[in-house]
Amino acid sequence: MQPNNTLTANDLLPALRRAVELASAKTAALDARWKPADGAPVFTIGGKYTARGWTQWTQGFQYGNALLCFDLCGDGALLGSARRHVLHDMAEHLTHTGVHDHGFNNISTYGQLRRLMLEGRIERNEWELNFYELALKVSGAVQASRWTALPGGLGFIHSFNGPHSLFIDTIRSLRILGVSHVLGHALCGEQDVRISLLDRLLTHARTSALYSIYYGEGRDFYDTPALRGRTVHESIFNTASGAFRCPSSQQGFSPFTTWTRGLAWAMLGYSEQLEFIRSLPDAEFGVDGVPAKAEACALLERAARATCDFYIHQATALDGICYWDTGAPELHRLGDWQAHAADPFNDFEPVDSSACAIAAQGLLRLGHALGSEGRIYTQAGLTVVERLLQEPYISSDAAHEGLLLHSVYHRPNGWDAIPAGRKIPCGESSMWGDYHLLEALLLVSRMADGRYYTFY
Repeated sequence: MQPNNTLTANDLLPALRRAVELASAKTAALDARWKPADGAPVFTIGGKYTARGWTQWTQGFQYGNALLCFDLCGDGALLGSARRHVLHDMAEHLTHTGVHDHGFNNISTYGQLRRLMLEGRIERNEWELNFYELALKVSGAVQASRWTALPGGLGFIHSFNGPHSLFIDTIRSLRILGVSHVLGHALCGEQDVRISLLDRLLTHARTSALYSIYYGEGRDFYDTPALRGRTVHESIFNTASGAFRCPSSQQGFSPFTTWTRGLAWAMLGYSEQLEFIRSLPDAEFGVDGVPAKAEACALLERAARATCDFYIHQATALDGICYWDTGAPELHRLGDWQAHAADPFNDFEPVDSSACAIAAQGLLRLGHALGSEGRIYTQAGLTVVERLLQEPYISSDAAHEGLLLHSVYHRPNGWDAIPAGRKIPCGESSMWGDYHLLEALLLVSRMADGRYYTFY
């Protein structure tokens, strides 16, 4: 991609405000139509949100969208509806032992409400705050209990595929462990053993960095310096011995290409965990199995830099938009696709705007963490956000329930809608794409005001 080195957060404010107006209206309209009994809205077909019975990992994004819109524009009706839904519809997500998605569902709801109260955006009420914090404590411990131990002090929170499966997505879900830890909580195991959530967070991050990110160091035949920073969606382990067996992919094209939404999860997850770990007192490190703070920060920064570099230099078209997989089988039919702006209406391979929205925030957070040294990441992040706020990515059609167009869910399974007269999926939205665009817009709006916000 070609970052715009003169772009500022203030430059994006007019388009940002227009997007928030659109998002607020769409969020309110969807809430009026959608019945919680129908499950969670996942992606649009013909401009209308539909459910997908796999796991309800997008429920928190639906209500989180309302909270983000309230934060950005002050719409009290959206705040009220989100509060009601969190109270009545989110409890089962706190104790859901079958998924790795707690950080998605519960930080987006209980976590956002806690943040809004601590920031003074909503009136402080100690009992209500205690309710949010108790929910976050529980969720962090439940998430940490999905543990596969490996030799050498490694281990990971396993995916819903089973104890053999490490997903790169979970890097972003780690933030629920971080908040639970900050609130003084731990996971209690057999014989009342107390398991540090900070230790589990860092151990999962280390294991993912070792097995899910490539650094151009010859780990396998495809691990070349030219591909430093590419990611693997899934890493497979022998649960009897703990031995690593192979890379895999559920939603990408192959284990040896980069599914770009997985790359984006790594970019954002490692960048915000770097911010989080830096914020903790030094006394919390070097004890009870937790590594030294400098060691932990170095690992997180290395992973964040590598993945963000790959996005900038390898994964995107000229305008910072990525296709769904860097090795998508028909991508070569587009010619020198990296030298031109992405075309979501081409006949061969879809773009994934949701990956771009996630990646943009990762770039902005890494840039912030690195200060003046991180300017390239900040400018790249602003460039991606600027593009997503323009046609054909922003949905200005009031009849279309999505905000961010040209999102892709599961290309290998064929779950994405292909419009009449088209050959590939395009023109549709996803709940996580809309949510992460709004999260990125909140960050940009804070940057324009000389402020910042974090999940913790």
